[in-house]
Amino acid sequence: MYKSILRMSVVAAVLVAIGACHKESKVYVSPAQQTASHPITSDSLTGAVAGTLLSGRTYYFSADITINKGDTLFMQPGSRLVAIGDGKTPQTSPQVTCNGTFISVGTADSNNYITVPDNLRNAASIGMGLWGGIQCGETSGDVVIKWTHIEFAGGPAGANADPNVFAPADPRNSLSYTNIDGNIILEDSWIFGTSDDGIRLLHGHVSVMRNTFEDCGTKGGEGLNLKNGCVGDVAYNLIIGAATNAFKISNSGGGPVENKTYLYNNTMANCGFRQLKTGRGGSIDYEKGAGGKIYNNVIVNCRFGVRLTPDADLPNITYSNQLFYGNAAYLLGQFYSTDGKGVKQGADIMSATPKDNNPHFVNYNVDQFDYSTVTPPLSAAAMPMAIVTDAGYDFTLLPSSPGYGKGFTGFQPLKTVPQGGVTGATTVGPNVDMGAFPSDGTGNKHFTSSLSSTK
Repeated sequence: MYKSILRMSVVAAVLVAIGACHKESKVYVSPAQQTASHPITSDSLTGAVAGTLLSGRTYYFSADITINKGDTLFMQPGSRLVAIGDGKTPQTSPQVTCNGTFISVGTADSNNYITVPDNLRNAASIGMGLWGGIQCGETSGDVVIKWTHIEFAGGPAGANADPNVFAPADPRNSLSYTNIDGNIILEDSWIFGTSDDGIRLLHGHVSVMRNTFEDCGTKGGEGLNLKNGCVGDVAYNLIIGAATNAFKISNSGGGPVENKTYLYNNTMANCGFRQLKTGRGGSIDYEKGAGGKIYNNVIVNCRFGVRLTPDADLPNITYSNQLFYGNAAYLLGQFYSTDGKGVKQGADIMSATPKDNNPHFVNYNVDQFDYSTVTPPLSAAAMPMAIVTDAGYDFTLLPSSPGYGKGFTGFQPLKTVPQGGVTGATTVGPNVDMGAFPSDGTGNKHFTSSLSSTK
C-alpha cells in the first residue's frame, strides 16, 4: 500500500486527476487536451522555468535551469531541449534541477530529445558528460518520460548537485530521483552515452518499461541503478554495453522502506567489461537488503551473470527462467557469480560450452566480438561501437531460440505507479517469451540506436 499524488500544475497539454492511489483502487485519467497552457516561446531558457515546451520547437540552456516546487515543465511531442556545455566543470555542464514536476511525452512518431547540439551528437561525445542531467530533489513532484532521447549526460557535480547523491566532481546521471513518495515513469525512451550511471533512482515508486540503455559509463557505472525505497517494475528494457552492471538493485542509502523490484523480460548484452574493480560488473546485481523477482531475462556475453550477494534480502528473492549465453569459458563460469548466493534454477537455459544455446535473435550476431581473445577490464576504446549501441539490431527471438516460449508468467507486476492515459504508465506483465522483445510485439519497440535517430 502506498499514497502518492501527482503534483502537476495546470500547464500541461494533459490534465491528470489522481487521488490517493492503492493497488486495489482505480485511477482516473482525464482525456488529453490538445492546447498548451503557458506555452514557452523564447528559445533560450534561464533560471526558473515552468510551462509547455512546444511541438516542433528547440529550446536551449547553457546554465542550470530550475523547475520550482509546485511548477511543471511539460514537453510536447516533437520538442527538443538542448544543453550547451562542455563537460569540463560544473558551471559548464548545466543541469535541470527539478523541485517540481517534469513530464516529457513524446510519441513513437514524434520523439522528444534532451540532448546536445547536433554537431556533438556523435560517438566522440560518448562518456564526455557534456551536461548535468535531470536532478530531482527529495520533495520534487513526479517524473514522467516517454519516447524521449536523453543523451551525453554526466558532467561533474558542483554546488547545485544534491550532496546526498553526489560528492563534488562526481559524474552526474541522466536522471536522479530521491522523493520516496513520488512516481517515476520511464517508458520507450533511450539513455545514451553517459559518463557514469545511466539513471540512478534513490527512492520512489517505479515503472521502467521498454527502454534502451546504450553505452552507459566509462570506467564504471550501471545502466539502471535502483537504491533504497525503490518499489516497482523494470521490464522489457535493452541494456547494451554498460560499463558495470546492466541493473543494480540495492537497499543502500537509508530510509524506512525496503527496495522491492520485479525485474523481468529484459535483454542485456556486452555489459561489465569496463569496470576496473575486480568481482564487479555484468548484468543483474541484487545486494544490501534488496528483494523482488527476477525472471525471463536474456543475458548475453556479460562479464558476470546474476549476482545475489550474501547481504541481499535472499528470503524475499525468487528467480528462474533466465537465458545465459557466453562465447568464452570464463563467462560461463560466472552465469551466477561465484561470490554470490545465486544458483542455477531448473528452468534456466545456459551455454554448457562456449557458443552453446545461441539465443537466435532476428538480427544480432552474438559472436561478432570474441571475448575469449580479451581479458577484462577493457577500455572503452577496446569495445567496438557495434557491441555497445543498438545499431539497427532486432533482439526479437526467432522460433528456433531456446528461450522462445520458455518464459514464466505466474506472477503479476507490482504496478506501484498510476496506470493509463497520456501520463500514466503502461506496465506490461511477464511474457511467455524470454527477453525484452517477445514475438507478440508487446515489449520493446526500439530497433535503432538513439544516436541514429533524428528530429
